Amino acid sequence: MLELRNVSLNLDGTNGAGKEILRNVNLKLERGKLYAITGPNGGGKTSLAKVIMGIYTPSEGQVLLDGEDITCLGITERAHRGIAYGFQQPPRFKGLLVEEIMKIARPNLDTVQLRGYLRDVGLCPEDYLDRDLGPGLSGGEIKRIEVAQLLARNAPVTILDEPEAGVDLWTIQKLISIITKRYKGNSQGIAIVITHNEQFLPVCDEIILLAEGSVQERGTPEQIWPLIRDDIVCKMKGQCGGSVYGVQ
Repeated sequence: MLELRNVSLNLDGTNGAGKEILRNVNLKLERGKLYAITGPNGGGKTSLAKVIMGIYTPSEGQVLLDGEDITCLGITERAHRGIAYGFQQPPRFKGLLVEEIMKIARPNLDTVQLRGYLRDVGLCPEDYLDRDLGPGLSGGEIKRIEVAQLLARNAPVTILDEPEAGVDLWTIQKLISIITKRYKGNSQGIAIVITHNEQFLPVCDEIILLAEGSVQERGTPEQIWPLIRDDIVCKMKGQCGGSVYGVQ
């Protein structure tokens, strides 16, 4: 189980004043479930993911993994304990090949498995294994390679920050299918997807609505989706004005 107890986060603003990003977040996330975290931009979703990963240290509260307090552990220590993070904008590693970075994610990966993970995310292995992870690849290609890495690693806790970003509509459907197949009902893992995607949210086990740094709602898609559907669609079409997700 992954647990956040009374987690708050304050970061320095541009004028040096502290800015409250997260406020008193309490969550218990169980193995075998696929969770979606959604909410308006600036609501704290990515910051919460970075607190779980150890990129940010909470100003208050605790982060526990299977009962162990990991609040003070950094990103490397948490990675060793089995937390994996897919960035919203994945870094590029010029000079490193796709095959090499896949084997960093899982050193014992054989060629058949490696090719399978690339196919899972809609990439032809023959075209990508010896490609450099530099500027020659598009943002969508880099994103899909990152998702393939996460699938290969199969960590106990996997965080995917907007895995659909920069990806074409056909590939989004494929990603949703492979992510739900991998993580829903997987008793060995917890998966957290940060997304606004109207196709992704309904297939998750639970939706957590985060706004203004706090958990506003949590429940099954049947409970939460009707509350946020109109705002999600409106926001994705760029037609929203005023409040979103019922938060003033």
